[in-house]
Amino acid sequence: MGSVAISFDTIIQILLNGTGLFHFRQVWDPSIEVIIWQVRMPGVLGAALVGTGLAIAGVLFQGILRNPLADPYLLGTSSGAALGAAIAFVLPLSTLYGAFFPLTPVLAFVGAILSVFLVYSLARTDGRTPIVTLLLAGVVINAVLVACQTLLLTLIPNAQFSILALFNWLSGGIAVTNWPPVVVVGIIMLLGVVLSLRFAGILDTFALGEESAAYLGLPVERYKLLIVIIASLITAAAVSISGLIGFVGLVVPHAMRLLIGPRHRLLLPASALSGAIFLTVADMLARVILAPAVLPVGVLTALVGAPFFLFLLRNSKRAYKW
Repeated sequence: MGSVAISFDTIIQILLNGTGLFHFRQVWDPSIEVIIWQVRMPGVLGAALVGTGLAIAGVLFQGILRNPLADPYLLGTSSGAALGAAIAFVLPLSTLYGAFFPLTPVLAFVGAILSVFLVYSLARTDGRTPIVTLLLAGVVINAVLVACQTLLLTLIPNAQFSILALFNWLSGGIAVTNWPPVVVVGIIMLLGVVLSLRFAGILDTFALGEESAAYLGLPVERYKLLIVIIASLITAAAVSISGLIGFVGLVVPHAMRLLIGPRHRLLLPASALSGAIFLTVADMLARVILAPAVLPVGVLTALVGAPFFLFLLRNSKRAYKW
């Protein structure tokens, strides 16, 4: 769906023809095929991938930090990605833009990864990474990177021409119109989801507490680092093509935990599927509500996700189990 009206039958026939197994006679304008395959399909798959990634990362961070308020952006991912995007928007680096992968998602990905590793390095003392120290380091680095972003926009002379574009990116939106970014992010997401499922039992053990997990023979610090790395890579990949979309990584894991329970072997795939559906529908609504204008999808996820989250908590608080 989008600002250009295309009948459902035509969409189905174009998609089936694309498989090579069907050969419906073309009675539509050739430009419609371009819209379907080169404009809408990358956006739809991108939304599904981002929703999957943010939901999986939310489950991983909530499980490893044992914090119901943890989301994928807690350890500085959002501020690092925002600073990377700001650098791409305000500096004269247009010659580095390529057809394969634009500069903005590349710098956003790099900024997100570097900020998480900085937080983890600062929180690590004597071979251990206490959860409280990790959270506090995340809060501090978030504040510092936001200040750096503001300073950059203030000092660069031509920054005012890029502030609106940066604001739109920060508001969140699936900004992919070609296939290479979707393929790269899809590979990272697939690896992240497969690896996260292998840690389902480990996350269940972490729910007992770090001391109990250590008594059971679990190498706590090693698994904590691995899970943080996986969750951060997934989040950085998602943010690189979507900007900062809030509430998906917080609402979806909680909703699934309330519906199916806290066992991560079920919680991880359920959250992945629900996150993909939730963000795909939100992205569709963002494109059609005020068509041809496109709303920032982050606005819709907040307006829909927050009340729904509060409704779930209020009606299930007695049955809620962490």
